[in-house]
Amino acid sequence: MAIREIRTRGDEILSKKCKEVKNFDNKLHILLDDMYDTLKLNNGVGLAAPQVGILKRAAIIDIGDGLIELINPEILEQSGSQIASEGCLSVPNVWGEVERPNKVTVKAQDRNGRWFKITGEELLARAMCHEIEHLEGKLFLERVIRFVDQD
Repeated sequence: MAIREIRTRGDEILSKKCKEVKNFDNKLHILLDDMYDTLKLNNGVGLAAPQVGILKRAAIIDIGDGLIELINPEILEQSGSQIASEGCLSVPNVWGEVERPNKVTVKAQDRNGRWFKITGEELLARAMCHEIEHLEGKLFLERVIRFVDQD
């Protein structure tokens, strides 16, 4: 495994839409493993492939309940609303209140190409929405209601 460089605000790759993953091969597995190591080293909750310079529709999330890998994710359903403080490894030291759905169901593929559905509430719903937006070339900054000081 390797630690990958996290691209930060201003890097044009973060504003580009990602391409569908078609090859579920060792190269993808290495990317996912490297992303996990990078996420853990940086104490993050989620990481999307463009944040490490790869324009593929792949993201990982770990809110403390174990790793979730989302390949070619698509939000199927969303409901409710929550407003909470959010940050991003690509926007260091910036926090803002963001409104997100409280419950989200996502369809995605695993690292071997098998389709699955996952429903998340609260933090998991927030993380899934945040990471999927990265795959569309969007940063959470576009959704900030109010910036927050983190002391």
